Amino acid sequence: MAERLDVPHISTGDLFRANLKEQTPLGVEAQKYMDAGELVPDEVTVAMVRERFGEPDAAKGFILDGFPRTAPQAEALQALLDEQGLALDAVVEFAVSDEVVVQRLLGRGRSDDTEDVIRRRQQVYRDDTAPLLEFYRDRLVSVDAVGPVDEVTERVFGALKDV
Repeated sequence: MAERLDVPHISTGDLFRANLKEQTPLGVEAQKYMDAGELVPDEVTVAMVRERFGEPDAAKGFILDGFPRTAPQAEALQALLDEQGLALDAVVEFAVSDEVVVQRLLGRGRSDDTEDVIRRRQQVYRDDTAPLLEFYRDRLVSVDAVGPVDEVTERVFGALKDV
């Protein structure tokens, strides 16, 4: 999608990895929490996103991935967008059953992708992230995410035509 729209794909996971690798001040701060087994505070995550929004390639738009995950992050994102005179065009929900998610993640072969861990992540999603569907209801586009990537991508673009 990002390639087709000629905008950057901004993933918080990628931002964390880049900041940690480059040992930026934000990366060093995040590492302290991660080394202690704690979640990185929203302020650090939001600061990384703020910095990324300031890069030249994000001037004409972007696709966010993995952010926001909680109501406080959504509120911080809205404040950040307001401060920079930006707005979200749409929020895309990739609809897929829990069982399909489990099978997809087990298929990645990552050591932390055990069924118990995946099911715990699903509960965290239901508790912390799913409420954002209501927060973004006016801009929400739900897309069936089962099928080949190219088909799901076309569904997304088709759904976004109405936004």
